[in-house]
This record gives sequence, C-alpha cells and structure tokens, in this order.
Amino acid sequence: MAERDDEEREFDIRWADGAEEKEPSARARMLAARWKENPPEAQPFRAEPDRVRRARSPWVSTAVVFGIVAAVIVLLGYADFRAPF
Repeated sequence: MAERDDEEREFDIRWADGAEEKEPSARARMLAARWKENPPEAQPFRAEPDRVRRARSPWVSTAVVFGIVAAVIVLLGYADFRAPF
C-alpha cells in the first residue's frame, strides 16, 4: 500500500511550474538584502583594458618555436655524440 501512495504523490513538473510564486534562492535573498542597504555601482558591460599590448607578429612566434626545436636537436646530437659506444 505504501508503494501506491508514493506513485500518487509523484512529483509533477507541470504542477510545479504552474505555482503562483517561486521562492528565490538563498544567494538571491542574501544579495537583495545586501543591495537594499548598499546598492552596487554601475559597471560597463565590457570594461576597457588598463593597457593595450602590441600584438606579436606571427613570424616572431614561428621563429621562436623553430629556434627552440633547433636547439633541442643540437643538444640531443651533442649528447649522442659524447655517449660512449
């Protein structure tokens, strides 16, 4: 009989969505209480960056990568050359 009671009390999402009022979350209540006394300052949607850096040329990045690869190859060749047979 207990199983049948559980089936009858099954949660119905349509019933819940049709509720008159929904309780706000704890965070929403906390922020509403805080902002009631001390409202937040207006912020722009996207703030301007403090400083603008010049974009690096893709050739510089490519040269750095090739330089590192060449250095690793030379280092491995030197280590292999020095290894005793």
